[in-house]
Amino acid sequence: MTELTIGIDISKALLDVATYPEEQFQQFTNDAKGHKALVKWLGALNVKLIVFEATGAYHRELEQFLDQRGYPFAKVNPRQARRFAEATGRLAKTDRVDSLMLARFGELLQPSQGESKSQTLVELAELLVARRALVKDRTAAKNRQHNLVSPLLKRQANRRLKQIDADIKFIDEACITLVRADQQLNHRYNILLSIPGLGSLTAIIILAEMPELGSMDKRQTASLAGLAPVTRQSGKWKGKSFIRGGRANLRQALYMPALVAIRFNQEMAAKYKTMTEAGKPAKVAITAIMRKLIITANSLLRDNRKWSKISA
Repeated sequence: MTELTIGIDISKALLDVATYPEEQFQQFTNDAKGHKALVKWLGALNVKLIVFEATGAYHRELEQFLDQRGYPFAKVNPRQARRFAEATGRLAKTDRVDSLMLARFGELLQPSQGESKSQTLVELAELLVARRALVKDRTAAKNRQHNLVSPLLKRQANRRLKQIDADIKFIDEACITLVRADQQLNHRYNILLSIPGLGSLTAIIILAEMPELGSMDKRQTASLAGLAPVTRQSGKWKGKSFIRGGRANLRQALYMPALVAIRFNQEMAAKYKTMTEAGKPAKVAITAIMRKLIITANSLLRDNRKWSKISA
């Protein structure tokens, strides 16, 4: 039987499925019944790889369903998939076209296979999404509060801010409870906390946003976090390198710990001082510290050891 790459375009209600190179098309509902029907259909095929886009809550149950049944799958960035379609001249965008495009993407580029997140990591990620929304609400409420004149509105704004702070506190406590209840996750959490500069919240974000940490090399780690410098040059022209892509939430979470590490971690402080004294802008030096932090975290998790001055 011909090995087939399967592309699945996922929406809230439906799964549009295409095979490559045979270009067969099927459609299933995006629920437990549809997932079972999909797997039954796949059972008659020689599946090489299943490719779908990361779509938040819409792909999560399908991902776990495929993983539990041993199907190889790759979850790809929607922007990367769209640019692949444009590069191949496929400008039309329908569910059927997108499913075939994803199958071709998988066949030609061969993205690395993924693993579904554990239920604990799924719950942790959901809590962090809610926390980020509350932080945005708090910022907006504080901005509105500055322009209020009415005593009634001021009291309501204060109550709202207190409620947001309480909700954030409850979420933080729930996150720690989840991590502590999972033996493997708790062990990784304690290793991350041993790094000077990394606090509880940052460690939790790292666990949720980059579960692959500890299984990669330095370059892969920096790239996945969006902290690897992108070189720009053509002929004799050479532009400034910059960072882009990667996991933005993780990158944002590392900024404040980097500032703390510059003050309290001797190794990081020395690196920052060397770079700034050499004329590097402060932002460039801080980015280098952020990159050093995540690479250090990867090394410690890979070696299953805590940070120490001797072995750092």
